[in-house]
Amino acid sequence: MKVRPLFDKVVVESVGTEEKTSSGFILPTASQEKQQMAVVVAVGPGGLIDGKQITMQVKVGDKILYSKYAGSEFKVDGKELTIISQNDILAVVE
Repeated sequence: MKVRPLFDKVVVESVGTEEKTSSGFILPTASQEKQQMAVVVAVGPGGLIDGKQITMQVKVGDKILYSKYAGSEFKVDGKELTIISQNDILAVVE
């Protein structure tokens, strides 16, 4: 199944989570913090949104940092995906 975002939305897939603390303790899944680094999987077309012309600044394959509580999480074909607005993206990691 393919997810095609609309408007200024971006579909991202989280980049691995830390399963151990720095001292070596294994964290249960419920205790692990939500990862804020992700890889862009799909990008919406941008366009005229709320009277402003929006140009998309990211592309598929970019590694990004995004706001901690941003987006909605979905499971598609066994993959955990998050759909966020472009304005929730804080930086592109190079």
